[in-house]
Amino acid sequence: MTGNSPSLSAEQSRPAVLAFALLRGAVAAGLGVGSTAVLVLALWISSPASDSSPGGALHAAAGLWLLAHGAELIRADTLSGVPAPVGLVPLLLAVVPVWLVHRAARDVLVPEEGRPVPSAAGAFAMVVTGYLLVGAAVAYYGRGGPLSAYPPSLLFPAALVVAGAAAAGVWTAAGRPSGPPPSWAPVSLHEALARGRFREHAGTACRTAAAGVSVLLGGGALLVAVALMWHAQPAQQSFVQLAGDWAGRISVFLLALVLVPNAAVWGAAYGLGPGFALGTASTVTPLAFSGRPALPGFPLLAAMPAEGPGTVLNWSAAAVPVAAGVTVAWFTVRRAAPPGAAREDAWSPRETALAAALAAVGCGAGTAVLAAAAGGPLGTRALAEFGPVWWLTGAAALAWTALLGVPGALLLRAWRLREPGPSMDEEGEAAGNPRPVPVPAPVSVFGPARAQAPAHEETRHESHGGDRRWWQWSGRRGGGAAAGAAPGSEADAASAGAPAPRPAARPAAAASTPVAPPAAHASVPDPDEGFEPYDFLPTDPWHERTARPEGAGPSGNG
Repeated sequence: MTGNSPSLSAEQSRPAVLAFALLRGAVAAGLGVGSTAVLVLALWISSPASDSSPGGALHAAAGLWLLAHGAELIRADTLSGVPAPVGLVPLLLAVVPVWLVHRAARDVLVPEEGRPVPSAAGAFAMVVTGYLLVGAAVAYYGRGGPLSAYPPSLLFPAALVVAGAAAAGVWTAAGRPSGPPPSWAPVSLHEALARGRFREHAGTACRTAAAGVSVLLGGGALLVAVALMWHAQPAQQSFVQLAGDWAGRISVFLLALVLVPNAAVWGAAYGLGPGFALGTASTVTPLAFSGRPALPGFPLLAAMPAEGPGTVLNWSAAAVPVAAGVTVAWFTVRRAAPPGAAREDAWSPRETALAAALAAVGCGAGTAVLAAAAGGPLGTRALAEFGPVWWLTGAAALAWTALLGVPGALLLRAWRLREPGPSMDEEGEAAGNPRPVPVPAPVSVFGPARAQAPAHEETRHESHGGDRRWWQWSGRRGGGAAAGAAPGSEADAASAGAPAPRPAARPAAAASTPVAPPAAHASVPDPDEGFEPYDFLPTDPWHERTARPEGAGPSGNG
């Protein structure tokens, strides 16, 4: 029935299309809330010592879903009775809602049969509106629970995260275009974006910056893994102390799992130098672990280094930003001077340095954003600051990648474009062995005619070897006559230095008699070179006589 139903026109179906986009945004939000609620309820059911009701579990699920968007929660149930903020966002948990709203905005713009596609602005507005309506309902429901949302944080950064993911989905559906800048942008920017070279440099800088951030995150995760193995016993003790039953241990394990990306960002900040804060009175850097840390019992926090000045093992964490700088240089030179590229095709040193510098700026900006998202308060007073300082971490990433990436890119470019060494002939001349003088090859008299022939005719000449036709051997063989040219022809006259005589007029019988031209050895003229074809047929009196019916056969009475 739906396949045979009549399709609406664009004017009639416009409200329906916008309503469909609104519904897709609401469904995406509902899927995120539902998946979080199912997980929390499963853990609540499996816990034998749970002292809360199903309503409390649903309130906790609503709070976790809002926390995944960056909203700050208020924890009312504290030992001191003072509500404490919770702003540390599990980055792995935030991937689910961001992916859902991105997919909803992208799929709305996918054309389907019988349904027109809305505009990009309309799809973006409707998807974001539907998602935020569900988010507002969830925030209203969870305001009386153990984890209620702080209202200003619902606008920033929660609504901003939703809008950014939806905009990315619309851009993906459009094919990720790089359109012109706005009209108020400078004219120089418009001119630069109109050039393909600028777009190539910008794309290279973006990809290189992404590679540098990935190396920083991978190196930070490696540092955390090594530290956990080094402090395996304290981590195991804290894991056992937090939960005595299997349901509690699974909950602690899942919480540690969703915080792994946060730990990777912390490890990257530690390797970059600024480190991270464990409260307002403690800072952890490779040089020293100072202050009085406010460490809650958690397995990931058990991997902290020992208090006091750093050792050689702590300083070895600097290998992470070094690897990021080398990565920036390598990815820049991959496009600036590919292997085997000529010097004329490679980028100039200025372009290479500019691309590496822009990649370093992008790497610093991306690291700063991740550092801001990976930290946050976990309480009041001592736990008001927890995690890396975003601007210090971004500045350190910019400094490391710029100081190592720009010179490294220039050095790699110079290495790839180095001049080749002397050849074997040049080395022989330098040693006193003169280069042998080439002997000129003999010139064939058939050269001009054979040069005009196509490649398949040359192959045919070579395949038949000495199989020459009678017209190639007719005529004189003396000094001035060219071999293969008939007596009395233009070629014979030209070789003798006399003007070429006109061929004698042929009788009607001879003109009416068809004579097949020798196709195997006829030259094909090139019309672009102004080549004038000439007749290869013999015109001597003997052949004229044999062409007549009465003169055919041998001469005389015999």
